[in-house]
Amino acid sequence: MARLIGLAGIATISFSAIFVRLADVSPTTAAFFRAFYAWPVLFMIAWLVRHQDRRDSRARWMAFGSGLLLAADLLCWHRSIAAIGAGLGTVLGNTQIMFVGITAWLLHKERPTRLALAIVPLVFAGVALVSGLGRVGAYGVDPVAGVIYGLLTGMFYGSFLLVFRASNRGLSPVAGPLFEVTSGVIVGTAAFGAFDPGFSLAFSWPAHGWLLALALGSQVVGWLLISHALPRLAALETSVQMLVQPMLTVLWGRLLFAEYLSGIQWAGVTLVLGGVGLLAVRGTVHEHSSKKTVSGLAVDVEA
Repeated sequence: MARLIGLAGIATISFSAIFVRLADVSPTTAAFFRAFYAWPVLFMIAWLVRHQDRRDSRARWMAFGSGLLLAADLLCWHRSIAAIGAGLGTVLGNTQIMFVGITAWLLHKERPTRLALAIVPLVFAGVALVSGLGRVGAYGVDPVAGVIYGLLTGMFYGSFLLVFRASNRGLSPVAGPLFEVTSGVIVGTAAFGAFDPGFSLAFSWPAHGWLLALALGSQVVGWLLISHALPRLAALETSVQMLVQPMLTVLWGRLLFAEYLSGIQWAGVTLVLGGVGLLAVRGTVHEHSSKKTVSGLAVDVEA
């Protein structure tokens, strides 16, 4: 059952980039309303399970702070989607596993595995190929900018995962931390909105219908399902499931938006997803008994 629940959650969030494209609003507007529409639903769920949530105030503030990092992640991701499409933007966001491994190396002194040292350059080569290398026929209005924003997405998403995991080490009901993360996203995106001339709080249809679907589908239903299932599955299985989301998003992008990638870009996608998959299955660092949770972050998926 946990396997089906996890796949259902991953399939749900695979539409996140699709809803962002369909809404056709500024990156900041999409990120803000994704959190804003989800906030009251998560508040009610968190209130119902509040007696099971034994985290202290420090952990709650850490969850809120991770929401600020997620706000930066979403803003970069939405810009990547606008520049290079829903499918490629989501594929690039999954490079977070490399940034988590680098952070584990620098901050926690966990030595990278030989496999990681060999694969990371190949993944970055795949990222370069995703840009189309300036060739005619590459998909995206600005593939180079899309790749840059995609890498920033992976960096901010990896940072978010590190802080979010640290905020809930006691494995309290996920609704509480997710509510605090969503609150952080609202504050963060509202602050960034001051620098985005396209940011708007005005209601419009059908744009806000798609934003509502994004909020309730991805931020609420998708992440609640995933957060329930992943701790109950083997690490190898969660790593494999992780790759379902970007592959589905590439499929939806092709079917719904005719995102026809060039041969070079397809080669890049193959290198990125293949490399990320191997790193997820085998790990990026040598496991130490006191640090095992850091390398375990590879099982998470892009929003």
